[in-house]
Amino acid sequence: MTKIKQIQSYLKEKNLDLAFITTPDNVFYFSQFKSNPHERLLGVLVFQDVTPVLVCPKMEVPDAINSGWQYDVIGHLDTDQPFELIKEKVQLNNITVNNMAIEKSHLTVERLEALQQVFPKASFTRLDEKINEMRVIKDEVELEIMREAARLADYAVEVGVKEIAEGKTEMEILTAIENTIKEKGYSMSFDTMVLSGPKTASPHGNPGNRKIQKGDLILFDLGVEYKGYCSDITRTFAFGNVSDAQKEIYQLVRSANEKAIEAVKPGVRVMDLDKTARDIITEGGYGENFTHRLGHGLGISVHEYPSVTGTNELQLKTGMVFTIEPGIYNDIAGVRIEDDVVVTETGVEVLTKYPKELIIL
Repeated sequence: MTKIKQIQSYLKEKNLDLAFITTPDNVFYFSQFKSNPHERLLGVLVFQDVTPVLVCPKMEVPDAINSGWQYDVIGHLDTDQPFELIKEKVQLNNITVNNMAIEKSHLTVERLEALQQVFPKASFTRLDEKINEMRVIKDEVELEIMREAARLADYAVEVGVKEIAEGKTEMEILTAIENTIKEKGYSMSFDTMVLSGPKTASPHGNPGNRKIQKGDLILFDLGVEYKGYCSDITRTFAFGNVSDAQKEIYQLVRSANEKAIEAVKPGVRVMDLDKTARDIITEGGYGENFTHRLGHGLGISVHEYPSVTGTNELQLKTGMVFTIEPGIYNDIAGVRIEDDVVVTETGVEVLTKYPKELIIL
């Protein structure tokens, strides 16, 4: 309820009558109920003083209660008009909605229009920044969960490395990784990426039936979800002999990764981390081949606030978790090295611990 109370305090401070939280990951953050509602309406209604209400498909009400939600639930059938049910609940609580906070980055135009229809006098305020401000700082319970998610990611990489063999396809290695994690009772936090040879030059390439060959670089990008929180790791390996140019690229990326991690501490600007890594790669002659941001926030969502870019002036605070993942991509090699890090009171803790020296298999 502590997180709900923070939203209630925010509503009072901003003179808002109601907050409607609709992103599934944010619903989980405030309710501990994990759901993929597909096209159906899911949300949490938070009022200044009245207990909150969860809105979900009726068939999921038992799951919501079993997840630990102890307050009212509006369960709607596919034949119901859920916004009319919300209106009825608000009226029962004798609340007049003049000012409502919503997630503008998530709520569709169609659903906004539905809210406007049931609350015609309401104006709508953006809630996104407040939720980002809350979620970006992980408490010790969340950090313990994320340490375990990272440990599982390290293990998944280990599984993949043992599967590498000449003639084996990317999809065969990928399937072995995912099956092993599933057998342990966990799921991947996003689609696993196993890329080999020239395909490593695509930062978001698609694994396929290419067979591993001698001289290949092989890139793994994967994550495991544990108790609703994600990990995200990338490692690049060599199979057989690699060229001096490929080794040089690898060492540049590793240096960029490690120097950026060393720079993490409270008060440092996000943009300075990106600059630290980018300068190393640029000075090495490959600046134009580092084509994406340095990293992204990590937690319930595999990509969340903040975006670790060269223009983000946000200052780091204790408890922030994000990735650091520099890369170089060209016709010589595709290399990315990614770690999950948390800002501590004195510096940084690296959650992902799989070795980073160039491993030649």
